[in-house]
Amino acid sequence: MLRYFRHSHILQVKPTPCLPQLRGRKSRTDPPAKSKALRIKYPPPVCVEELLNVKQRYHQYRTILAAVRAECKEEVLRTRYEDQVGSLAEQRHRQESEEHKALMDWNREQNRIALHRRLERLKQEGEAARLQHELSVQQRQVAMQEFIQKKKQEIDELQEISKTFITADNLSERIEAALDNPRNYNFCIDRDGRTLSAREP
Repeated sequence: MLRYFRHSHILQVKPTPCLPQLRGRKSRTDPPAKSKALRIKYPPPVCVEELLNVKQRYHQYRTILAAVRAECKEEVLRTRYEDQVGSLAEQRHRQESEEHKALMDWNREQNRIALHRRLERLKQEGEAARLQHELSVQQRQVAMQEFIQKKKQEIDELQEISKTFITADNLSERIEAALDNPRNYNFCIDRDGRTLSAREP
């Protein structure tokens, strides 16, 4: 017979076992141990000569370190003063002025070279534009002349063709010429190009 538990033992949270606490020091309010209740604490014995010697050496160390710091600070301040208002500042200012003058001269020379190159480039571009304009004008003129020549040729052809047109002036002459023409146009052409004439009754 199977039993159904109300709660699953697998999902049940079990409390963790109590871990032993670490050993620590006693607090100030805890009473002293019985074996040490009547003990009197005395400071450790100190050699007076050694203590005075150590104090003197510490004093000398602080004095020497303060002197070294003062010396370094004085040197830094002296160098800064020389850089700002001393002879080195004047020399540096003169050197910067000379360098600035040299750079300005170099800049003007470069500007002059750039201006010369720009003028040469503009001159070449203008010459190329002028040649291109002249070439385009010549091409347009040649194209216009060809167009005019072609139109003149078309006009001449139309004038030559217009001579064969039937007008009111030559209508009677063309009718008589057509009637007097003995050629018979009453024929047909087959697929092979042969002419098939109509039979006369």
